[in-house]
Amino acid sequence: MTAFLYLAALLVSTGCMALLDHRFRLVLWRAPRAGAITVAIGIAFFLAWDLAAIASQHYAAGQSAGMTGIMLAPELPLEEIVFITFLSYLTLVLRGLIVLVLRRAGRGGSTGSTLPDAGGPAPRPAAGQEVGE
Repeated sequence: MTAFLYLAALLVSTGCMALLDHRFRLVLWRAPRAGAITVAIGIAFFLAWDLAAIASQHYAAGQSAGMTGIMLAPELPLEEIVFITFLSYLTLVLRGLIVLVLRRAGRGGSTGSTLPDAGGPAPRPAAGQEVGE
């Protein structure tokens, strides 16, 4: 049963991030297509990185009782794909949370925040207001 511990931890962590994303509409619940494309680009980048490291013999899959032992390619365990998916999604969720916190912190002033929305366009200046005021 311990063979699935690491995979389960990754999936539970990803699920918790998805709950945060849903609650605050940070990535996939704000712009599903753009979010999915960005996550896919991150996966492709890190997978290419891993494959290059495997090809140059700089990386070898470790052995652990907490891993499934399912290999998708030589030296490429299933958990690695799930981890790079987690990493890509985590990066976007953290970025969204940081923008959200900075925007909320900026609301205390009279002009509000000039930070762009998480994934959206920058706010327009008010009528009669110059850009940069």
